[in-house]
Amino acid sequence: MVDTQSGSRVSSVSVSAIQRDIEVFKALKDALESEHLGEWVLICDGQVVGFYKSFEAAADDAVGRFGNGPFLVRQIGAEPITLPASVMYRPRPHAC
Repeated sequence: MVDTQSGSRVSSVSVSAIQRDIEVFKALKDALESEHLGEWVLICDGQVVGFYKSFEAAADDAVGRFGNGPFLVRQIGAEPITLPASVMYRPRPHAC
């Protein structure tokens, strides 16, 4: 599969991994909402990795642990949004 925006190859394994992570999120939705409403969850390889107070904290940890992924970061209780495949989180440089 080729990402038409960048011309780079998109692995079908990556797509199926994200699908699996989305299914895990959906399966745990009620439990997550009762215990972590409003927080951000990181799911990778079908496993809940952690909960975070902000998207930036979740994304920074995800990139630090898993590089370019694939992984899923979602806010618990928020309606899902669809972003173009070309959108990728890039951590801001830290000020010294």
